Amino acid sequence: MITQKSFALKEADMLDKKWWVVDATDMVVGRLASEVAKVLRGKNKPTFCTNNDAGDFVVVVNAEKVKFTGKKWDEKEYNWHTNHIGGIKRRTAKEQLAKHPELIVFEAVKGMLPKNTLGRKQLTKLKVFVGATHTHEAQKPTALKLNL
Repeated sequence: MITQKSFALKEADMLDKKWWVVDATDMVVGRLASEVAKVLRGKNKPTFCTNNDAGDFVVVVNAEKVKFTGKKWDEKEYNWHTNHIGGIKRRTAKEQLAKHPELIVFEAVKGMLPKNTLGRKQLTKLKVFVGATHTHEAQKPTALKLNL
């Protein structure tokens, strides 16, 4: 009987991280977020391992030009708490687009990552920008082609 060793990603292999840029113009938020979350976790690589951070960096531009389907612009709410008594705050997606459009994409991707320390570490590799320019030109990001 032949036994095969299981694959374990080495620390040196995890250091080779690429930079990708995604244009969010006219993309549906959930579909965009799921593809970005896959790249952040490293699920698009053949060396994917669930307990390691082998994903790449992702820069999302034009966050203010995303789309929602159905009535989500009016019915979807973003909630947060101010840590004061009775301090629950709410904004609809339309209000959030007017004040902080980058948080729409950020919160969608955050919800698709694991809820643990590894997921929080992977979320730091996401950079979301309003407009077509970003501050990561020095890293020479490559355009990421999404199948949406």
